[in-house]
Amino acid sequence: MTNRFNTLLQLSLLIVSGIAHAEQPDALLATSTAVANPVRYQATESLSKGKHLVFIASDHEYRGEETLPAMARILARHHGFDCTVLFGLDANGEIKAGESNIPGLESLESADGMVMFTRFQALPDEQMKHIDAYLGRGGPVMGLRTSTHGFKYGNKESAYSKYDFQAQSKGYEKGFGHQVLGQTWVGHYGRNHTQSTRITIIPKQAGHAILTGVKNIHVKCGGYNAVPQDDWNILTMAQPLMSMEIDGKPDASKPPMASEWTREYTGANGKNGRVFTSLYGASEDIVNDGYRRMLVNATYWILGLEEKITEDSPIDFVGKYQPNTFGGGGYARGVKPEVYNGFESPIPANNIRVHEKEIGSTDPAALGTAGVNVSRARSAE
Repeated sequence: MTNRFNTLLQLSLLIVSGIAHAEQPDALLATSTAVANPVRYQATESLSKGKHLVFIASDHEYRGEETLPAMARILARHHGFDCTVLFGLDANGEIKAGESNIPGLESLESADGMVMFTRFQALPDEQMKHIDAYLGRGGPVMGLRTSTHGFKYGNKESAYSKYDFQAQSKGYEKGFGHQVLGQTWVGHYGRNHTQSTRITIIPKQAGHAILTGVKNIHVKCGGYNAVPQDDWNILTMAQPLMSMEIDGKPDASKPPMASEWTREYTGANGKNGRVFTSLYGASEDIVNDGYRRMLVNATYWILGLEEKITEDSPIDFVGKYQPNTFGGGGYARGVKPEVYNGFESPIPANNIRVHEKEIGSTDPAALGTAGVNVSRARSAE
């Protein structure tokens, strides 16, 4: 696994370094975009688990394109996992949050685990076939926040429309969210940007491997509704607060609701795959040590490596991490995936969240402020 990973990484870097800054015809641009998208973080050799994780980031609002590379770096550097990160890209090869174009999904062919942070994707069949094949073999899955409604095909014809969050396909009702993660889109339970969420461990679950060393979880996302199913093993409960502070007062009108759970799904080959679902995970959520540790532990668990979880394993960020405030349309502009190669570049690459043509200004401060305003105006799901 490690030798193959090294070869792919070296090839990607050679190609990117040779063409990234040159003027390119359309055909070459398409090639460079596909090569540039997979950002790969090689496991620290002395810690190598011999496992390959693929992270898929393309949601519109909660900055999965910041959460996932940050988590991948932690898992590669501190925990010995080979990690591949894929982003939604526009026609210029720049990261565009929520874009239904994710080159590089063939990386799933060698994946031992898949981490999803998507929303309303309608991927081309030639890309979606790799996710379908991975799920068909019952591969382990972690799904964050909007991944419960990670796919939306609507009237678009596709061989994979059954994954739509509103799908009515017989035997695959409510799509990927319901069939794999355990729940499709249900609705908001707290208000984003005015109500944060306190997450507490269910007492009887305190000894679960995923909760080893986990404490004081507080996330910036507003609550999501949950409708527990019989096959959920619920680990935690979410309490909407009346402020954005960790010591905020509980919203008395909203009792705690399930927030994280485990379950299994069955692939087309008859194999059961482990699943961890979290209704949170925004870029600002992982700043909380308790939440971040829970995601690290859950990675081990879905892979069947729970015996290797320790309560004091390192979870510190690798490279500078200063997340943008989440919000619809509020992603960092002008960023190509290769900017995140290596372990030292900051995540996100910038805080310019609206193109200058959108507000008629080139001033960085104006661009950043406008980004926050536009993000909050567009916040919906």
